[in-house]
Amino acid sequence: MLELRPNCENCGKLLPPESTEAMICSFECTFCIHCYESFLENVCPNCGGGFSPRPIRPKNNWKNNNSLSKYPASTKAIHKPLNQTEHSLFAKEISKIAPIER
Repeated sequence: MLELRPNCENCGKLLPPESTEAMICSFECTFCIHCYESFLENVCPNCGGGFSPRPIRPKNNWKNNNSLSKYPASTKAIHKPLNQTEHSLFAKEISKIAPIER
C-alpha cells in the first residue's frame, strides 16, 4: 500500500493525496514535479532509480472499501533538502541509463 507521503522531500511543498504534482520512485521517495523537472534528471537522490507520477487514491468508496477513508495518506513529513551540485554529480552518468536498465 502506498504511503502517499504528504510533501516534497526537497522543497517541502505540500502534496495532498489528490495532487497530480507528486513524483515517486519505487521506494516511494516523493518529490514535487517542479524539483523533478528542475534538477533531479529522473534520478532519485536516495536510490538512483527513476520516477513515475504518484497515483491518486480514490476519495470515495467505489468498491471493497478501497479509499482514503480506509487507507489514509501518511502524515509523516520527510524533508531532506538536496545539495543540487552534489546531486548533479551523482546523476550525471546515471541519468544516461534508462530507469529500466538501472
